[in-house]
Amino acid sequence: MKTLNVGLIGCGFMGRAHSNAHRKVANFFDLEYQPVLKAICDANAERAAAHAARWGFESVETDYRKLLARKDIDLVDICLPNNLHAEVAIAAAEAGKMILCEKPLARTGDEAEPMVAAVEKAGVPNFVSFNYRRIPAVTLAKQLIDEGRLGRIFHYRAKFLQDWTISKDLPQGGDALWRLDVKAAGSGVTGDLLAHCIDTALWLNGHVASVTAMTETFIKERKHNLTGKVEAVGIDDACAFLARFANGSLATFESTRYARGHKALYTFEINGEHASIAWDLHDLHRLSFFDHRDTGVVRGWRSIHVTDGDHPYMKHWWVPGLSIGFEHSFVHQLADFLNGIATGKPASPTFREGLGTQYVCDAVLKSAATGRWEQVKT
Repeated sequence: MKTLNVGLIGCGFMGRAHSNAHRKVANFFDLEYQPVLKAICDANAERAAAHAARWGFESVETDYRKLLARKDIDLVDICLPNNLHAEVAIAAAEAGKMILCEKPLARTGDEAEPMVAAVEKAGVPNFVSFNYRRIPAVTLAKQLIDEGRLGRIFHYRAKFLQDWTISKDLPQGGDALWRLDVKAAGSGVTGDLLAHCIDTALWLNGHVASVTAMTETFIKERKHNLTGKVEAVGIDDACAFLARFANGSLATFESTRYARGHKALYTFEINGEHASIAWDLHDLHRLSFFDHRDTGVVRGWRSIHVTDGDHPYMKHWWVPGLSIGFEHSFVHQLADFLNGIATGKPASPTFREGLGTQYVCDAVLKSAATGRWEQVKT
């Protein structure tokens, strides 16, 4: 087994999720490359040191440029706010580093395009962390679609609902609340939550051709943690849009942070000529499946418990019937990325594929502003 030295940038929620994956992946997957937690980088030295101690990183940096200059770093894992993705990823590519970047790829397509150009010019392995693809039930949905079990697809519907920003007293900006600051995030639920729904949809059902959308910012002003002043809120609190896929199917997407009672309700349903599938993050190890070709007396929705050894990824974990969770999706995507490096067959989604999701987000936000159907750039 070869070692692959990791420099991870960012100590927040995603920094923890990625650190856990780097520590666990070689314990459960047979890999040619084993990640070594070589360095953690964060502008806050005290926080970086604490993260290093907890997760077992060998060293600490407070400037990402020093991290990129190190000869002992092979893979750069970017777990930073959206506004820093492009700057760091382009510099990492120019330094010849492999790159794993948190989603969304950037704040806009225009910002993401140079990232794609940089990694492709450098020829370095690259990957965007849309982890929900790697939940076994979602991967099984992809398998069933690719096998033709659904037949022609007619409808795709998805939603991602939360309720954590309803209070008008919640500030914006800073380490914990940068997602509410348009300068850092680029957008609100569109780039944060719907980006997940869109990536999954593109993977399962192909290119989105056009969209028409509406957005709303319910609380127009919030105190900013960095300036101490009350400032206008520039992100979208809620977004709903209709879409037409290139394959002719119709879609509805909805996301909000104002749905009381929902912390992270991500669901999708796909209806085809022969069968339908549905999935719910709150019951993530189950895939609902309806096949019209079943005989009438037993025709109905079935709940597939995705824990058997012949289900995606599950042979690497426990015995059938025992479930896994959210954190395992990060282990799965890292295993696929590392296998892609070993085989020369890049794991998906690459930066170029992540750019496709960004183009849909751009079209959604443009449509919300213009009130018109907008074509999605390819």
